[in-house]
Amino acid sequence: MFFKKPYKVEKDEDNRVPPGQTVTEQFPVLTDGVTPEVNTSDWVFEIKYQEDTLRSINWKEFNSLKQMPVTTDIHCVTRWSKLDTEWEGVSVDTLLDGIFDDTKHKYVMAFCYGGYTTNLPIEDIIGGKAHVVTKYDSKDLEREHGGPARLLVPHLYLWKSAKWIKGLHLGESDSPGYWEQYGYHMYGDPWKEQRFWND
Repeated sequence: MFFKKPYKVEKDEDNRVPPGQTVTEQFPVLTDGVTPEVNTSDWVFEIKYQEDTLRSINWKEFNSLKQMPVTTDIHCVTRWSKLDTEWEGVSVDTLLDGIFDDTKHKYVMAFCYGGYTTNLPIEDIIGGKAHVVTKYDSKDLEREHGGPARLLVPHLYLWKSAKWIKGLHLGESDSPGYWEQYGYHMYGDPWKEQRFWND
């Protein structure tokens, strides 16, 4: 992981910054391994359950869905926070519409181009809490920040907002994703400082 030291902004954060975090005006880049290059002509977003693909959406189809602006604070496990970030994308509620079954779909594993995964409770990505975003600051999402599309789950630490998102695998039980297998917290609530397994 490589990132610049956050620049501290002297302003009133109105209790918006979780404990242990420093506010930055930069957008540090943190990547483990090779940054995948994903062309929009090849991009496909899939929703799976067990061995079945419940929905498959290409780039053109995705962009025909309702695009929503999202203004939110984000918090990285490496202790920086960035306030009032502006994104645009499709609500996960829209992507799950008609195929989500709350009697059996309790968790999801987000999977990505490049092989990254991260686990999430289903309740943390529905109800307007999560989006698949393709724009940041009114511009196409840069590759280093997860372009062409990334998951955005801003109420959890940013490693849960998986870059280069390829899809969601629905399931009944929770299992660790990439960083969780290496000791990161299974949930990752910034306000509880849930950075690692024992936090």
